[in-house]
Amino acid sequence: MPLFLSSRNTTETERMEDPDCDRAELENTYEQFKTINALISQWRTLYRKELRPHLRANDQNRILDIGFGGGDIPIKLAGWAARDGINLHLTAVDTDKRAFRYVQHMDVPDHLEFLNCSSSELLESGRQFDFVLSNHLLHHLSQQELRSTLSDARRLSRKGVLFNDIRRSDLGYLLFNMLARPVFRSSFITQDGLTSIRRSYTPSELEQAVPPGWQVRKLFPFRLLLSYRHE
Repeated sequence: MPLFLSSRNTTETERMEDPDCDRAELENTYEQFKTINALISQWRTLYRKELRPHLRANDQNRILDIGFGGGDIPIKLAGWAARDGINLHLTAVDTDKRAFRYVQHMDVPDHLEFLNCSSSELLESGRQFDFVLSNHLLHHLSQQELRSTLSDARRLSRKGVLFNDIRRSDLGYLLFNMLARPVFRSSFITQDGLTSIRRSYTPSELEQAVPPGWQVRKLFPFRLLLSYRHE
């Protein structure tokens, strides 16, 4: 249990959420997401252990990413699946028009689509996916938004849901503050990352916040995985 960060801060907002934030710093933040995610988010391991065993080479596998941010994670997933000979179609959604504009300039595989919409809009359209994923989304959501998003994800998925996020920790906060500053310059990564840690859950807090049937696991380093499996 954290001591310095003993309680979750739900009132602070990240600088990049400001619609009037500096455009160059925002673009740099999107660009640097791929580095920070490669270092700490563990999606390669999650793909290998949680997704790959349930994807079949001859099937039309479908995955949804909610809140794609800089677009790096669905692009990575597409590459890993292609190397494994998996027929995978990825849909990535984000409600932020700035994120959608950013990914328009990226080299995107044919079987990956970026959409500027919400999970509820996809649900209303009747779309279905084998898995629904998100990265660093949970700590942004209010309690009402959390329950709504989890309900959407469960109903949109046929096999399961993986929501990967930060675990609030004094040590994680101190290490990130020390190591990120010299690496991530001219962006919101360090300041917003510290805000994100203050907003993030401990395992027990997340367990109390989610409906029955969802599983919370700790991952290295300073990570939480919230998952749901369809029987």
